[in-house]
Amino acid sequence: MQTNGAALAQGAASGPSVNPVPPVATRSQVSVQVVASGLRHPWGLAFLPGGHFLITERPGRLRVVAPDGRMGPPLAGLPRLAVGGQGGLLDVITDADFARNRRIFFCYSEPASPERGGSGNSTALASATLAPGATALQEVTVLFSQRPKVASQLHFGCRIVQAPDGNLFLTLGERYGRKDDAQGLDNHLGKVVRLAPTGGAAPGNPLADRAGALPEIWSWGHRNPQGAAWGPDGRLWIHEHGAQGGDEINRPEPGRNYGWPVITYGENYGGGKIGVGTAKPGMEQPLHYWVPSIAPSGMAFLTSDRYGADWRGSLFVGSLKFTRLHRLELRGGRVVRDEYLLDSLGARIRDVRQGPDGWIYLLTDSPNGQLLRLAH
Repeated sequence: MQTNGAALAQGAASGPSVNPVPPVATRSQVSVQVVASGLRHPWGLAFLPGGHFLITERPGRLRVVAPDGRMGPPLAGLPRLAVGGQGGLLDVITDADFARNRRIFFCYSEPASPERGGSGNSTALASATLAPGATALQEVTVLFSQRPKVASQLHFGCRIVQAPDGNLFLTLGERYGRKDDAQGLDNHLGKVVRLAPTGGAAPGNPLADRAGALPEIWSWGHRNPQGAAWGPDGRLWIHEHGAQGGDEINRPEPGRNYGWPVITYGENYGGGKIGVGTAKPGMEQPLHYWVPSIAPSGMAFLTSDRYGADWRGSLFVGSLKFTRLHRLELRGGRVVRDEYLLDSLGARIRDVRQGPDGWIYLLTDSPNGQLLRLAH
């Protein structure tokens, strides 16, 4: 069925700031074109000159895929990874000045150094230069390591966004068993951090002068953010997994607390209240939430007219749980329509990106994952 968009918009405008618009099916004629197959749990997608793609595979491989779908061999030069569960090689982006410096940024689950007596793992961010011929990584430099390291294979977060000023935002999960640390400012668990492209806290971070707070922190109270994008409004947008229900879209503002695990629209697995409820003074409300959870991953704004003027400005979010793509229509900074596409795809959507050609590209998460182009 298809619900009237005007009715949704009217209901959203008269409701609370939180916007639980229910998803509706679409009659839009969309399909997918397979660009490449045979990827093992692909996780992150970036675009190279000449129509080539740079794709991470969670088990620890970084590949270049040609426009015709031919896959190159794994690139040499990756650092040591903690592969297992949700961990491994995760997101990747190219630097805004890639055409000149051939620099990329990637994040991954980093094991502790046994030589230093450490244990556990955490999310790390590194930069590297793509060698001529795109056969290897050179000048690999770890720019950031989440503190503390934790014995867990869950909730790494790990989406990267480069702002127009060159600084980097990185989303960090709270590692599941350490959810209460999302409220602490002496750790990086459940945080969004803002970093200089050469490493270290970016100048002007909100907690730089607060005693006991880590200077990289931009916002806190997050659970497991696996989608992030720079919005057309000039702001960072993210989404994060809730527990059982309560997946959220947020626009993290500097020095703000987004509530987890004190407030949430979800509940414990198997039932039971989490925290104090859905609201508390001093804690931010999400822009949008889903109940039940869709298990969101990947996030992209459409800035082209490839799919018609009506879709320009839409926000696309992948669903792992329901194996579909959500198109969110925004009006006045609010979600007024949430329609889902590709309901019969039957594949977990891990990443969503708009390419330089204006088309939307998807990665599917499976042992035989695919790179797909959304057709219209």
